[in-house]
Amino acid sequence: MNTPPIVSPEAWEAARAQLLVKEKAMTRARDALAAERRRMPWLAVEKDYVFEGPNGPASLVDLFDGRRQLIVYRAFFEPGVLGWPERACRGCSLVADQVAHVAHLNARDTTLVFVSRAPQADIAALKARMGWTMPWFTITDSFDADVGVAEWHGTNVFYRDGERVFRTYFVNNRGDEQMGNTWNYLDITPLGRQELWEDSPGGYPQTPTYKWWNWHDAYEPQAAPDPAWVAVSDAGEAAFRKESAKA
Repeated sequence: MNTPPIVSPEAWEAARAQLLVKEKAMTRARDALAAERRRMPWLAVEKDYVFEGPNGPASLVDLFDGRRQLIVYRAFFEPGVLGWPERACRGCSLVADQVAHVAHLNARDTTLVFVSRAPQADIAALKARMGWTMPWFTITDSFDADVGVAEWHGTNVFYRDGERVFRTYFVNNRGDEQMGNTWNYLDITPLGRQELWEDSPGGYPQTPTYKWWNWHDAYEPQAAPDPAWVAVSDAGEAAFRKESAKA
């Protein structure tokens, strides 16, 4: 194996600083791409889809669980998958292992669900054995084919305005590799992270960076931020804006 050279601490810091310039450029490019994604046109969902959940039949609107945004990962777990019914697709299982606590998404008015063609009994057994807790529904109609994932896997994003639902984004193949992290999920939604520094269309909901962050078991609607954290987050917001202005 041809390893990199061994250098002095000064040379290592210089190399890191040189690479950091490119990493910051990539971060700004990623933010710009997310801003462009938030301006993508929407597609109205006209069909009435029906899913099977732990509590019985559910519509696409039901999957939002009262929130405005919905992220749907179509997992490959059905007859024919290697290891069925004890196992789901290895890749989809790896994705499921990466999913952060959904309370953080919920705090941004966003719901994440998995869907597949496996019956609920098999889904419940798989979740219990693997330690997964995300909501997981059974597809009963043409939903997966209609949103580009008749098989394998893919991530779709939807926005709800009352009873009207719109498809806003889709990613699959290697694009799914980055999914699981709360920030990456929010970056593919139409509202984004909903923080003040973001380049979003006028009127979009935005709050100060950091102030909405919380322990996953401590989110409460309309809860005031910890006074000690307000000062820290205000300073962090100022530093974040200063850093973001460097382009």
